Amino acid sequence: MTVLLEELGKKFAERWFTLLVLPGALYVCAVAAARQLDGFAFGPLTAWVKGLSVPHNGASALLYVVVFGVVAAAAGLAASAVGALMERLWLAEDWLSWPGPLRRAAQLRVEARQTRWVVVERKEADLRQRYGDGLTPDATPSDVTELDVQLALRRVLAIAERRPARPTWMGDRMHAVVAGYLQECGLDLPSVWPHLWLALPDTVRAEIKEAREAVSKATTLAGWAVLYVAVAYLWWPAFLLVAGLFLTARQRGRRAVEAYALLVEAATRLHAGDLARSLGFDHTGPLDARTGQAMTLLVQGQGHLIPLTIGWPRQR
Repeated sequence: MTVLLEELGKKFAERWFTLLVLPGALYVCAVAAARQLDGFAFGPLTAWVKGLSVPHNGASALLYVVVFGVVAAAAGLAASAVGALMERLWLAEDWLSWPGPLRRAAQLRVEARQTRWVVVERKEADLRQRYGDGLTPDATPSDVTELDVQLALRRVLAIAERRPARPTWMGDRMHAVVAGYLQECGLDLPSVWPHLWLALPDTVRAEIKEAREAVSKATTLAGWAVLYVAVAYLWWPAFLLVAGLFLTARQRGRRAVEAYALLVEAATRLHAGDLARSLGFDHTGPLDARTGQAMTLLVQGQGHLIPLTIGWPRQR
């Protein structure tokens, strides 16, 4: 047990040093250098570096190192905090509970994205119909090619996989998984997920954890981009660094969210049936509408309503 705790402590210290202290130390050095720079004139910075004195007293040197480490760690924690805020903005899961002005801005963004999505989705459906009609026997060849259909589909997916319900692409990518299962089999994935997570094999959970950590790393990088605005304020050429960091973070975030959404969707499809049987339902094969609805009611503490799902969904 002692050996295990020692190993965990070493791994924690290593991750803390790598993820917080090192980037924080680089940030502190960047701020200090930016205070001395004047445009592209590096003379003041060189003179400042040469003027730095190294303390000969061991206690003073140790104090300097400790203070520098604390400041660097504080910068790392600040970047993590800003990254957590960026994650809330990017995923926008709870945008309806945001403060008034921010919520109204998000609502306008959602409406604009919905309008754009409807336009490009209808165009894609029309092109797909015309392309299919041209492939039927004895039909006049269509002027629409397969490439036209693929490009139209990419324009749809660039906005959202389904009709937008959140102000960001990343938020809609995760929402598409939830909406898909709710429409397909009446399964409310946010309610069922904690139970499903406990039933997943360790290898599957490890893959999902890794994908989720990739999302957090991308948002933390965006947090660093926000912090480097202070460096850019002191030394204007650093705005290029800020832009590069933010664009890189956004691109990594989109890739990470895509991978995370695919893994959550795949894990649910592969193991939701096992969870249904663990919950006491007589189920085989793919999840059907009644089982999905019953599972949702059970995990939400409304098991007494399950008998009402008999014959669900009813034909109109």
